[in-house]
Amino acid sequence: MGPVAGLRLVALLALTALASACAPFQPATTPPPVGGGVPDAGTQLVGAAMAQLGVAYRYGGAAPEQGFDCSGLVTYVFGQQGIAVPRTAAQQFAAARAVREGDLRPGDLVFFRLAGPGGDVSHVGIYTGQGRFVHAPQSGRRVSEANLSDEYYRARLVGYGRFPAPVESHSAAR
Repeated sequence: MGPVAGLRLVALLALTALASACAPFQPATTPPPVGGGVPDAGTQLVGAAMAQLGVAYRYGGAAPEQGFDCSGLVTYVFGQQGIAVPRTAAQQFAAARAVREGDLRPGDLVFFRLAGPGGDVSHVGIYTGQGRFVHAPQSGRRVSEANLSDEYYRARLVGYGRFPAPVESHSAAR
């Protein structure tokens, strides 16, 4: 191979390297989550509720910046997913579609009468699965996760409810 042919080879290799450097970026594709693509509404609700863990309790609060009471947490989390719910725990209980314990899914609501059996529904949490729920418990505490099997909550449990996701509510209206 002569000097001219060697220079041509070097030029060709340099040109190939330069051309490949200008090729459009091809990001690595990430496989979809196991079990499907987009998380369902319940999974999204639970994720939004878990993101509020540690936020301070504040009576009447309905935003992370100000703090939450129990129903304000529900209103905020559901609102983040485009689902409008009433403001108070009693109103949420009255408006939700009742769910049997065996049909409970993540994202459903759990309702309690904290004042005793004769009182109104006064507390609500968002079911996260495996017998647990996220709630804003009381003054001086923070949004946390609790267990339905806890004696305190089990004795005051009234029932379970569900608000349909926006897509479900449109199909149900037909």
